[in-house]
Amino acid sequence: MNITGNTVFIPGGTRGIGLALATRLQARGNTVIVGGRNAAALDVLATEHGFGTVRIDTADADSIKAASAEVIERYPAVNVLLAMAGIMRAEDWRSPAFLHDAEETVTTNVLGPIRLIAAFTEHLQSRPDATIVTVASGLAHSPLRVTPTYNATKAAVHMLSESVRLQFAGTSVSVVELVPPSVQTDLMPGQADNPHAMPLDEYADETMGLLESQPDAHEILVERVKFLRYGEVRGDYADVVATLNATDPHAAAH
Repeated sequence: MNITGNTVFIPGGTRGIGLALATRLQARGNTVIVGGRNAAALDVLATEHGFGTVRIDTADADSIKAASAEVIERYPAVNVLLAMAGIMRAEDWRSPAFLHDAEETVTTNVLGPIRLIAAFTEHLQSRPDATIVTVASGLAHSPLRVTPTYNATKAAVHMLSESVRLQFAGTSVSVVELVPPSVQTDLMPGQADNPHAMPLDEYADETMGLLESQPDAHEILVERVKFLRYGEVRGDYADVVATLNATDPHAAAH
C-alpha cells in the first residue's frame, strides 16, 4: 500500500486507532473520509481536521449500503477502505447471558467488514491502485480468556483477509491486515489507562512506518504483537496463553 495520494474511507475513524491513523494519513497527503454513528463527533472532526464525514452504523446492513454509496458518489476517487470499526466485550460462557454480546460482536466485527467489502468491491476494482485494509488482533492467534467471541471474530478477520487476498490476486486491489496488540484506547473499560497496553501514538507511528517501509506487506505487525502472533510458530504457544491470561485481562486487544 502506498501511503500518500489516496482517498481513504475509514468507517470507525472517529476515535482510537482509526482517528490516529486518519490524522497521520491526512498529513501524508491523503484525502480522508471518516465514518461513524455520532453526528456531533463527525461535525467536530470535519471542523477541526477537515475530514470528509459520513454517518454509518457498521452493525446495520442498510446503513453500510447507503453510506458506502454516498462515499462513492461524493468521492469517486476513493481507493482505500480501512474497515476499522469493532467492539470488544467481556463474556462468561458459563451462563447463557453472554449470547447478546456475542451476537453483537459477530455482527459488528465479522459481518461489518464483509458487508463493507461487498459494498466497495466493484468500485475498488475500477481504480488503478486500490487497497482493502482489515483490522484483526493479536487475539486472533492467542486467546484472551474473558473475550471468547472477540478472539474468534478476529481469527475470522485474519483468515478472511488471507482468503480474499487470493481472490483479488491479478486485480488492482491489494489486501492488508493490521494486527494490533493491546493499545491504549477506550475499546474496553480501563484500557485507555492500561499500563500494559501500547500507547496509541506509538502504535499509530510504528504502523505508519511499517506501511511506508513495507508497501507490499500482507500483515502489519508492530514488534509488541509478535509475542502473540508467533507463539505457535516458536513452539511456546502454551506459555504465551498462560502469560497473557495471568498478567492482564486486556493485554492483547486492539
